[in-house]
Amino acid sequence: MKKILVLLSIFLSLGCSSVKLIDSWKNPETPVFKPQKLLVVGVTQNLTSRKIFEENLKREFLNRNINAIESSVVFESTFTDSKKSEEEIDKMVSELSEKGFDAVIITAVKGVEERSSYDPGYYTIGYHWRRFGPYYYRFQNIYYNPGYYNEYKVYDVETSIYNLNKDENKSLVWVGAFQIVNPKTITNTVQEYVEAIINQLENRGIIPQR
Repeated sequence: MKKILVLLSIFLSLGCSSVKLIDSWKNPETPVFKPQKLLVVGVTQNLTSRKIFEENLKREFLNRNINAIESSVVFESTFTDSKKSEEEIDKMVSELSEKGFDAVIITAVKGVEERSSYDPGYYTIGYHWRRFGPYYYRFQNIYYNPGYYNEYKVYDVETSIYNLNKDENKSLVWVGAFQIVNPKTITNTVQEYVEAIINQLENRGIIPQR
């Protein structure tokens, strides 16, 4: 499967889709998180999805007086086109610090599962046909709705916040694992996922409530 880091852009929408929190962890050594300049990163090669997601999440931070900037205006469009070495990543972090960024929130799809559910079918009943002949002739077997399998996908998505001013062992501020079930389109699911992130950050006391 080609680079599963096709972010949630996959950012997928609802029909029957939903975002579920699986787990959440907050660094106990970071009771208060007040970044001066937060970088919002969506890891995906789909530039449209990346832009929609980053702009939506950035807007939520700005509404809470947190200075946030989307990565699409900081990095080149080829940012996720190739795997980066540790040296390249260290250089990137240094360059971000030089530009005044002291924190980053990054979201990526960690895996995709193919699932299916079975609907066993059902019978319907009609009472307006009183005689057997007309009933059997007209309907015969169509009162039975046969069972069927419903195929759908579940995306395992992870969002993490890092403090760029801390050493490697203390830099992780918060991480949340989510599942996005039955994705279909972009806009609604981006909104739903962003809301799930913000709700967790508020509930854990990491960012102020609006």
